[in-house]
Amino acid sequence: MKKLVALLVALMLCLALVPAMAEEETPKVKVGFIFLHDENSTYDKNFIDAAVAACEAQGVEYVLKTNIPEGQECYDAAAELADDKCTIVFADSFGHESYMIEAAKEFPNVQFCHATGTKAHTEGLSNYHNAFASIYEGRFLAGVAAGMKLNEMIEAGQFTAEEAKVGYVGAFPYAEVKSGYTSFFLGVRSVCPSATMEVTFTNSWYDEALEKEGAQLLINNGCKLISQHADSWGAPTACENAGVPNVSYNGSTESACPNTYIVASRINWQPYMEYMIECVKKGEPIAADWTGTIATGSVELFPVNEKAAAAGTVEKLEEVKNALEDGTVKVFDTATFTVKGETITTYKADVDDMGDFVPETEAIEDGEFQESKYRSAPYFDVNIDGITILGAD
Repeated sequence: MKKLVALLVALMLCLALVPAMAEEETPKVKVGFIFLHDENSTYDKNFIDAAVAACEAQGVEYVLKTNIPEGQECYDAAAELADDKCTIVFADSFGHESYMIEAAKEFPNVQFCHATGTKAHTEGLSNYHNAFASIYEGRFLAGVAAGMKLNEMIEAGQFTAEEAKVGYVGAFPYAEVKSGYTSFFLGVRSVCPSATMEVTFTNSWYDEALEKEGAQLLINNGCKLISQHADSWGAPTACENAGVPNVSYNGSTESACPNTYIVASRINWQPYMEYMIECVKKGEPIAADWTGTIATGSVELFPVNEKAAAAGTVEKLEEVKNALEDGTVKVFDTATFTVKGETITTYKADVDDMGDFVPETEAIEDGEFQESKYRSAPYFDVNIDGITILGAD
């Protein structure tokens, strides 16, 4: 009898330990975020909103560090977050990458995730990861909305089809920006084939004065509609002041530009952030290169401002979105653009970013430039016909 009682007591103790053991098996997740700017930047606000939403949805603790430059300050911030027992550290800007890699080597038990970076697949660190999304599809959709607006203005007699020129304010002449403005232009041309485009660069991710100045330069050059890949409200504000339609990025500018803002595309980072948290919770590896899509909810359009958009824009965008999802429309279909008057059938891209700017990967397959197939960050850097870079030799 004593043996039976002892056996029952031991069994009860084991059962009591099971919840505690299960609790120990699920690691505590704490996420540290590094942002280039703060909520005044549409780019960083998009990340900040996603970070808070993802952590709250996953029920994990988080720390936000804002206004962290693309310099040694990034490493210092990453190290501080690792010392603060963060199990994941995420940074949101291209220039943060080398400092995130340095921190990943220093803290092998922390997972470092980086948006827009290019080196995870060549560094081969098990705790360093890149992520991006097929935002070129969102840009293409925004371009369709812009093209429809051009057509409406042509039909109203405001200018001729040959005068259908759009302007684009870019931050830097990087592949990410070039992929974005080219996909936008191809969307415009898919509905307004006579359109051309001029691009100017600010050489800064966030400079409201320069972005406003760039937009004004394009307007003065006769551009009938402006879009952007820069992070302030400078360009949209210039458009509102001049009465020129605009397409934004990362956030709606409708509140400040009710008469001219049409639509904006963005990467929704919440799906990726939840994915990285779930991986750590489950003890599963995070992909070295993760690319979100329309299907994952990572590529989105903000609601169309029907006051400024052409009639039928909402319906047309839904039609094209479905075509992108089922593959009947491909953004970088080589039959839809030329380079120096020729259709290109081969193109080597610099996918393995070793700092030497030497292209090594064939990017065209089955009549399409395979953007984001070989790494998550964009590598489309083709100069296609119809686009003029201001200030280029």
